[in-house]
Amino acid sequence: MNRNYHFISGLPRSGSTLLAGILRQNPDFHAAMSSPVAALMNSCLEQIGAGSEFYAFFDRDKRKRLTEGIFEAYYSDKDEASTIFDTNRIWTARMHQLVELFPEFKMICCVRNPAWIMDSFERIYRKNPFDYSRMFNPASRMTVYSRCETLMQAGSAVGSAWTALKEAYYGEHSNRLLLVDYDLLATNPARTIELVYRFLSLPEHDHDFDNVEYEENEFDQTLGIDGLHRVKRKVEFTPRRSILPPDLFTKYSDMAFWKDQTGTESSIIAPKHTAEEPISLRSQP
Repeated sequence: MNRNYHFISGLPRSGSTLLAGILRQNPDFHAAMSSPVAALMNSCLEQIGAGSEFYAFFDRDKRKRLTEGIFEAYYSDKDEASTIFDTNRIWTARMHQLVELFPEFKMICCVRNPAWIMDSFERIYRKNPFDYSRMFNPASRMTVYSRCETLMQAGSAVGSAWTALKEAYYGEHSNRLLLVDYDLLATNPARTIELVYRFLSLPEHDHDFDNVEYEENEFDQTLGIDGLHRVKRKVEFTPRRSILPPDLFTKYSDMAFWKDQTGTESSIIAPKHTAEEPISLRSQP
């Protein structure tokens, strides 16, 4: 079956599950939370790569066909969907592979002030006081400072996604990226999704932003983090005070590198600061 493959990536706690919940209202789309496809592809390539006893049996074309087959096999039960959105934070570090597999692909990257990402993780941690998640060990679980530091390490949930996004943002395929800020998606979902469709060059769909429901309770339970992938029915923005100490909030706020739009060809949905059109799609030259 001929399908279009696009990708959802970016930073955790930045709206990727919400975005998938909205897009899946379109009967021509399939979108969900993080899939295992990226991990399956990487494991396959490791098994047949240099250093493997089977390396001599595979040339470039055969390796490419095998990775294409993983996508087709995994989504073979989605016959009704002409467009697949596969979600994974690692995709921003795999742009050089995706461009060979799907020459027309585009990637939507959900972003958010990193300080609010840390705040969101901390709130979830405190809402589950007697359920220790697998995200931390006894030492890193001690204080908000150790928890934030652990999350931002290169191999951890936030740090790995942040470095991968930064690589793609300044990379040679950055023109395939659309950065969507969580605050804008939650504040003005209709205009934001309209611009997403424009970026993808796909016909628009009439979405119901008062009835968006999507959650993955079983996945969250295996991590020991209740509510990590739960979308509220109505899309809306709820202002709140951060529970992070001020020094931590300032430290992580300074890590929003995408505010500097030089040196990239990425597009970004950003505030326009006009009453007539508060949100616009900025494409870099």
